[in-house]
Amino acid sequence: MPSHFGPRDWHVHEMAFGYFPAVLAGFLLTAIPNWTGRLPVAGPRLAALFALWLTGRGAIAFSSVSPWGAALVDMAFPAALAAIAWREVVAGKTLRNVPVCALVTLLAIADAGFDIAELTARDTGPFERIGLSVAAMLIAVIGGRIVPSFTRNWLVKAGLAPLPAPFGVADKVAVVGLAAALLSWIAVPSSLATGILFAIAAALHGARVLRWSGWQTWSEPLVLILHLGYAWLPVWFALEAVSILVPGSLDASTAVHALTAGAVATMTLAVMTRATLGHTGRTLTANLPTVAIYGLVIAGAALRILAHALPIDYLTVLGVAGSLWSAAFILFAIIYGPMLAGR
Repeated sequence: MPSHFGPRDWHVHEMAFGYFPAVLAGFLLTAIPNWTGRLPVAGPRLAALFALWLTGRGAIAFSSVSPWGAALVDMAFPAALAAIAWREVVAGKTLRNVPVCALVTLLAIADAGFDIAELTARDTGPFERIGLSVAAMLIAVIGGRIVPSFTRNWLVKAGLAPLPAPFGVADKVAVVGLAAALLSWIAVPSSLATGILFAIAAALHGARVLRWSGWQTWSEPLVLILHLGYAWLPVWFALEAVSILVPGSLDASTAVHALTAGAVATMTLAVMTRATLGHTGRTLTANLPTVAIYGLVIAGAALRILAHALPIDYLTVLGVAGSLWSAAFILFAIIYGPMLAGR
């Protein structure tokens, strides 16, 4: 492609600042009306926001034509999303959601920083890590609300116990521990302190997942997948800890894919399938094609992480992993697209 971005930086940028902000927009524009009681962003305003996102993707793909112009176009979408989030949360007076707005703003700043660093031949690494850290923190904060909530509802209906532990000190410590690990990773990604903090975060969030009684939801994949998606977070923390504390044992790009291909993608599909069923008045249960979606995305992420360890050509494994991962989203579009279009 005639992109000013090199292949790796294009891939990183378009996943961290192209794909993820689109996912975040879909979630926020669905959730914020429930948080605030205000009408959702819809119609021409929603179409304009989508057009802004799509134009940004095209601008980056053809950015060698006008690098700085492409960067300005790209920066517009996350900035607009942050502005909408702040406007709705402030107008709705739901102050508990201000941290979410702050994280969306930080994502927009990281996108701008990445673009400028790329165009001025500076290190994009810090901005890449900020963007990925925002994704991890949003999963920890929002996932920490919805996973135990949806699990509790299902367990009560099924008459099963124990129920997920209520939000408490352990959850607060886990989130604070994650914030410390991420700040250290952004500033000094290869330091001993960062490795230790990631190891602590892995233990804290592994315990957090277990407190939500997810093992009891095996008979309903629509609920179970939320736990599996969140569980990718402590896997990522553990892999980052190993890559730092045992130099040469694990490639850093391998570790980070537990977050991106694993946690972000799995939670994306987990929430999209559930939201589509719920908002179109369908029964909240996962049929066989939905289970296939979950299986494909998890298999793709697992293969990407294991690529270096398998006795198969590395690039071949990457191709298979990417194909499985992409197939999950293609199948989602085939199965769930008609539901959304028909509503």
